[in-house]
Amino acid sequence: MARSLAGALKAPLVTSTVSRLLIDLNRSIGHPQLFSVATRGVPARLRARIVEEHYWPYRAQVDGLVEQSVSRGCRVIHISSHSFTAELNGKVRRADVGLLYHPGRHGEAELCARWKASLAASAPQLRVRRNYPYAGRADGVTSHLRLRFPHSAYVGIELEVNQSIVLEAGRRWAALRGELSDSLCAACSNPT
Repeated sequence: MARSLAGALKAPLVTSTVSRLLIDLNRSIGHPQLFSVATRGVPARLRARIVEEHYWPYRAQVDGLVEQSVSRGCRVIHISSHSFTAELNGKVRRADVGLLYHPGRHGEAELCARWKASLAASAPQLRVRRNYPYAGRADGVTSHLRLRFPHSAYVGIELEVNQSIVLEAGRRWAALRGELSDSLCAACSNPT
């Protein structure tokens, strides 16, 4: 998904293949879920090595790209791409796509409203929800960057895609990547 978005927008891409079973790159240092059950109990020295080898390089690359753009006077639109399980603790999640943002940041709320409207027009079969299945203010890379940069310089959106579509693969997954990329391009080029 992230590659499709970056390609469509000709934007830089930062990715990682590190599983959250090792360390969750989207959590802050000190967050109780930074390490998984599998790594939480390993010796502190090993956890520190995991942080140094995997966490800091990823976070530094994201921070650096945003800092570089903001210092040139650009307004950054940062899309952090994730997926969510279709069912959690016996509860079915009723969405194909979630657009997460901080409701107190007008630029984020406005972009998500435009993106959702664009998706409704171009792909009405999709169930798109804002700040679902998670709250847009939760701990993560975007919340970290919101503390560093003003709303006039930084817009941080977390895109959540239902894993059932990803795992299904095939046409539906390919179509969703195209629909999300096209609709984001439209939302970014048609501000209200």
